[in-house]
Amino acid sequence: MIALSLAEIAEVVGGQTHDIPDPSVQVTGPVVRDSREVEPGTLFAAFVGERVDGHDFAEKVVAAGAVAVLASRPVGVPAIVVADVQTALGALARHVVRRLGATLVALTGSAGKTSTKDLIAQVLRSKAPTVFTPGSLNNEIGLPLTALSATEETRFLVLEMGARGIGHIRYLADLTPPRIGLVLNVGTAHIGEFGGREQIAQAKGELVESLPAAAEGGAAILNADDPLVRAMASRTKAKVILFGESGEADVRAENVRLTDSGQPSFMLHTPSGCSDVTMRLYGEHHVSNALAAAAVAHELGMSAEEIATALSEAGSLSRWRMEVTERPDGVTVVNDAYNANPESMRAALRALAAMGKGRRTWAVLGKMAELGDEALAEHDAVGRLAVRLNVSKLVAVGGREASWLQLGAYNEGSWGEESVHVSDAQAAVDLLRSELRPGDVVLVKASRSVGLESVAEALLAGGTEGEVAAR
Repeated sequence: MIALSLAEIAEVVGGQTHDIPDPSVQVTGPVVRDSREVEPGTLFAAFVGERVDGHDFAEKVVAAGAVAVLASRPVGVPAIVVADVQTALGALARHVVRRLGATLVALTGSAGKTSTKDLIAQVLRSKAPTVFTPGSLNNEIGLPLTALSATEETRFLVLEMGARGIGHIRYLADLTPPRIGLVLNVGTAHIGEFGGREQIAQAKGELVESLPAAAEGGAAILNADDPLVRAMASRTKAKVILFGESGEADVRAENVRLTDSGQPSFMLHTPSGCSDVTMRLYGEHHVSNALAAAAVAHELGMSAEEIATALSEAGSLSRWRMEVTERPDGVTVVNDAYNANPESMRAALRALAAMGKGRRTWAVLGKMAELGDEALAEHDAVGRLAVRLNVSKLVAVGGREASWLQLGAYNEGSWGEESVHVSDAQAAVDLLRSELRPGDVVLVKASRSVGLESVAEALLAGGTEGEVAAR
């Protein structure tokens, strides 16, 4: 964080200082909520969770080097006491962002946010110091914590914004006002909470509504291939830049193809020129993510050649997102188990089919959460797609939703041993260990709550001993 005294912070957040001998002492390190992340100069934000109360760690974090605690009650060590820690954290982030000289880029979408954010960060940091959301900490706590990790040297701040309902992105954009806003897509993730794709589009479009006008440098980067996203152009006064495979896109891809290992290659076209890209990531769905990143970089002055080089060198920065590992026996494990929705599930299955040409392919899939009334149809459709893509074997893991996956495969024509429904992750591991052969490719994917990353980890641990860790 930029250096601020405890007195300044107290004024910004409307708090009272307690047990602070010298209010002029500065916070020079990050703001954290996890006591294990404390370092000298830190400000520790004490949140009260379902299981843990951060206030209980006050003495420990100060002993470890924290300058003070941002708290909702006095804790017997230096503290700034506020009515609500989350509100105070947001106010501090808003203040710091306004003082930074950095360009703020925000992005949202139903699928691909984290992968695209990682690509944008890697492209931009090839140009100048860049701070970006770690993992998918994209909510009202994670976003201000990321913003507060920026320093005076930061030139680009890339923030992923998630939403669980109408008004959430508007709130986040108010905390950290972006100059460039990117909307990737409007899909069916969280459709059970929103009520429909139109409501999701309404929520995602709050980002472009928050942007400054074109004359003030505002830029809305929109997916030309998604009608609901493209229609958001009418909701902003910012400059509109379209990306996609459409011929009308300002930043587009031509001659898209996959390498033998399933990595996308294409010709990148931008208003400043064109250049070849061959990505290290797996799956054709990353082409759209790369074009979104390229559009951001183009708006920030990078040439087509610079962008193409950075995209070709970029890797995966976040765990359990198309992590590809080959075992010594030639079995390839694709761990994409961080989360799942219908769009990302279809993309992962297509990537599996491309990677597994000439090899046996396994799709180990679990439920997709928060689909509401669409859950049955969407799980059925994914099971059918696995059959259409000639996946060698579908292993549906879990309860009711997994049975719908398997039923979809059966109804599409998987009548033999091409699909199976197992009760839990351990049963999936036992099946795979008994039937995998050298050269097979295994995809593991489900919503985060299912915890199927344990299947991938067990397969990579090797041998036949040991069990999936209890969750």
